[in-house]
This record gives sequence, structure tokens and C-alpha cells, in this order.
Amino acid sequence: MPKTVVVNDKMQKNYRYRRTAPVGRAFDEDFTPDLTPKAMLELGVFGGKYMTDCKKEFPATWFKNAKLSPKQKDPALNCFGVDASLPLKQWKQNGWIYKEDPRGWFQWYCRYYMGRRIPGEDQRQIKRWKAIKRHVAAIKKNCKRGDLNCRRKQRQAVLHWAYDSRKI
Repeated sequence: MPKTVVVNDKMQKNYRYRRTAPVGRAFDEDFTPDLTPKAMLELGVFGGKYMTDCKKEFPATWFKNAKLSPKQKDPALNCFGVDASLPLKQWKQNGWIYKEDPRGWFQWYCRYYMGRRIPGEDQRQIKRWKAIKRHVAAIKKNCKRGDLNCRRKQRQAVLHWAYDSRKI
């Protein structure tokens, strides 16, 4: 049964969307992420700062073991201990931010995972996700399998896109 979600956080006030697909299922056939949003938060992404004011929107279980830093980004919390994020200002300048998801791709993925569907935007974000495979290919080409010290920044970056770079 569809559910309407009302968001009130630091970046959105009274934003409403509908969850129309089952949680964690009914993904586009071209979208096959390795990691769930919960797993990503537990591994350490975005320096722990990304989701600190969004807890009411998503399941509490996502945050139970999440590596979060409420005050400021802390790259030491990232799975690979490095900063692999561009500032939000640059995301906006590059046109990567969709008005419905002012935090970017990961916010889109969290909402998509929870069942929100926006056909045109979903296709745009899935296309962006698929483009990250070039970085996966670079890790495979330049690193021995399992060498987690090789290309740590690039491994962290692909982890931000739900590719499990620990398995490359």
C-alpha cells in the first residue's frame, strides 16, 4: 500500500513523497547495487555527516551501527579512512543535484530503496550509478584483488555509490 512521507530536516521543509514500491525490491533491472543504504552507513561513508538530521525519514535500524559525525565530516569514519567526497557546492555547480533530493545521489538511493519512484529522475540517477563502473574497472586494472590499500580514495568513492569495493 502506498505511503506518503513528509520530510522536515535541515534541507527540506514539508517535502512530501509517496512510497509505491516494496522496500528494497522492485528495482529497475539495470540497477543492481552491491550494498544497501544501511550497509553503507555501517561501513562508513561521506565522513559520517551525510544523514545526521534524516533519522526520522528512514528506519531506525539504519542508524543503530552507522558511523555518524553530527558536528562535522570526519573522513576517519570512512571505510577506507580517506575523504573521497566533493563539497555540495560543487555538486550543485555540476548540475548533479535534483531539486527533490538536495543531498544528491545517496539521498535518492535511500528514498528509491524505501520505495519512492520518480521515473525520469530514477533513470538519470541509475545512469550516473552505472557510469561509476569506470572507477571499478580502474581498481581492478591497477590493484591486486583484495589489496585494500591500493587506491583507497577511489575505493571509498565507489563505496559511496553502493559498489562494494572491498570485494574488488
